[in-house]
Amino acid sequence: MAQIIFLHGASSSGKSSIARALQARIERPFWHVSIDHLRDSGVLPMSRFRSREFDWRAARPAFFAGFHASLAAYADAGNDLILEHILDEDAWLGDLRRLFAGHDVYFVGVHCPLPRLIAREAARGDRAPGSAAADFATVHIGKHYDLELQSEDGLEANVDAILAGWRAGRRASSFSGIGP
Repeated sequence: MAQIIFLHGASSSGKSSIARALQARIERPFWHVSIDHLRDSGVLPMSRFRSREFDWRAARPAFFAGFHASLAAYADAGNDLILEHILDEDAWLGDLRRLFAGHDVYFVGVHCPLPRLIAREAARGDRAPGSAAADFATVHIGKHYDLELQSEDGLEANVDAILAGWRAGRRASSFSGIGP
């Protein structure tokens, strides 16, 4: 059984920073996996999607089906994961629950105030304007977490909270069968 620490929150909420700090402190060799890694590594032909030579809307379902299946394959092979992801399709929660069955998933909601999300999104410059605000309004609806964090509490405090909760082993989230 693999361990999966699933960081879920709006775009620009701080998931990547938390994941990097968590990976640096956790006592096991966790992989840090995200869509951004695929995008930034050149796996995806992003310039051709941006130019609209390729249709992202048409490619998106196959991309996410493959991404989700790859996560399950990593875990099924015995790799522990720190996953940062945004469940912006209702069906993805059920898909990942099925794919992660048999693994220990610690589901963490990452919250950030809207003004800060908007400022971070603008500073990054690699997100469609309005993505963070759209996520803010919908991303946590229907999700039940093992732990909920506020980005305003600071990186170290949030990593401490994740480590304490994960180590305690109590699970009561959408992935443990308790909750939506």
